[in-house]
Amino acid sequence: MSSINFNPAVSRRGLIMGLAGVGAAGVLAGCNSSDAGSGSTGGSDASGATFKIGGIGPITGAAAIYGNACQHGAQIAIDEINAEGGDIQFELNFQDDENDAERSVNAYNNLKDWGMQILMGTTTSTPCVAVSSETNADNLFQITPSGSSTDVIGGQPDVDGNVAEPRKENVFQMCFTDPNQGAASAQYISEQQLGTKIAIIYNNSDTYSTGIYQSFKDQASEYDLEIVSETTFTEDSQTDFSVQLNDAKNAGADLVFLPIYYTPISLILTQANQMGYAPKWFGVDGMDGLLTVEGFDTSLAEGCMLLTPFVATAEDEATQAFVSKYEEDYGETPNQFAADSYDCIYALRQAIEQAEVTADMDYSDICDALVEVFTSSEFSYTGLTTGGEAATWSETGEISKQPMGMVIQDGVYMPLDA
Repeated sequence: MSSINFNPAVSRRGLIMGLAGVGAAGVLAGCNSSDAGSGSTGGSDASGATFKIGGIGPITGAAAIYGNACQHGAQIAIDEINAEGGDIQFELNFQDDENDAERSVNAYNNLKDWGMQILMGTTTSTPCVAVSSETNADNLFQITPSGSSTDVIGGQPDVDGNVAEPRKENVFQMCFTDPNQGAASAQYISEQQLGTKIAIIYNNSDTYSTGIYQSFKDQASEYDLEIVSETTFTEDSQTDFSVQLNDAKNAGADLVFLPIYYTPISLILTQANQMGYAPKWFGVDGMDGLLTVEGFDTSLAEGCMLLTPFVATAEDEATQAFVSKYEEDYGETPNQFAADSYDCIYALRQAIEQAEVTADMDYSDICDALVEVFTSSEFSYTGLTTGGEAATWSETGEISKQPMGMVIQDGVYMPLDA
């Protein structure tokens, strides 16, 4: 696959970074608990040499597959690091927010009471926007494995030039931003000649979905893609997609772009099959999880394509070791959310080593030091989700790394070759 640039944003840190040293980056944690309580696991010793890492995501509810994956992926990384017995040790506390912004802020406050020094999370975008405003005000380092909205990091204008959220100097992403996912999808569909007449079905009540849709639409004409149908739904109307599918079918769409999560995608595929409509289907990271939907005929997912930074069937040694451990511990194959969280932990350890911060430091001082490292031209990270290349972060908090195309074949995700 040809290289795709995932880091187009302009730096907005400027003098603020030089004068204020505001911090960022975060990490996930390990033990499941409700938003009213907390649970922690990992190495902890009497010397106080253990970093307290907080994590937030949906462990229950409709989006639980994402939160559990993030928790489990981070847990494996932390267990590995602690088992090495080095100077850097982690104690983990992961809170359930049920994919709800208010609960996510409550979880964040619980973690502060616990003594959190760094946050990995949150898992989903809308809660992450709310929590990143809190961490920014507190100057607590945050890195999210999967909160992909540009409002998570802030400082980036929409298509009308408006900036909804100011730049949050302390917040970084391990995942691609929504605009990057949309633009890259348009480029990939064009380069691989997957379709020319494109229908889009998106959730206009969801920040994640609308962000990807808008960037895809903006780039489509550049790549000679004709959008013949654009239809929407909301959280309250995601059960009947007959109107959207008929519109796409009547418009002659040969590919349907789905910048949405896997649950409505399962219904769309089921209803399309019932009406005899069989275009190509192309999604983004929200499609990951489609094969786990209870009661869904997974044969309908055959041939579905998506862009992702991670594929569990990759043959490199690091991926196979992670997949094997994940399957052993949790009885299922890890998705990209698990891999992104695993990478968050190891990137954090690498930055801690380079910054020479210690666990007895104040979280704000830790934050300032880690921000300086993450935005340094001398810092890069190679992991499970970086496509075999070194990933770097811009001063906007975005990551630049290589995506991969995947297709569902025989019930598993496989690399989509040109």
